[in-house]
Amino acid sequence: VQLQASGGGLVQAGGSLRLSCAASGSIFGINVMGWYRQAPGKQRELVAAITSGGSTNYADSVKGRFTISRDNAKNTVTLQMSSLKPEDTAVYYCNAVRFQKDYWGKGTLVTVSS
Repeated sequence: VQLQASGGGLVQAGGSLRLSCAASGSIFGINVMGWYRQAPGKQRELVAAITSGGSTNYADSVKGRFTISRDNAKNTVTLQMSSLKPEDTAVYYCNAVRFQKDYWGKGTLVTVSS
């Protein structure tokens, strides 16, 4: 499974950004797709995830501000981020779980200025 992420960049606090990720390769059997992030000096953490059936899970810190969606036909997952805060600054990683194995995309940097 290869994951290609796009989006990210620099935004002012209160602004919005959208991250997209496309899966290719051995995509049959991908169950969960999602986004993790890692801020400097911190561990990687789950931001949001969505199953092939559409069930979602969000970190408490982003609930109400971020929305994850998925297009199973196109094998893409999108994270719409709104009301961004400086503490959302991190490298964001796309993730896919296929037969209980994790696959990761290259990270994309999101910087939120105050």
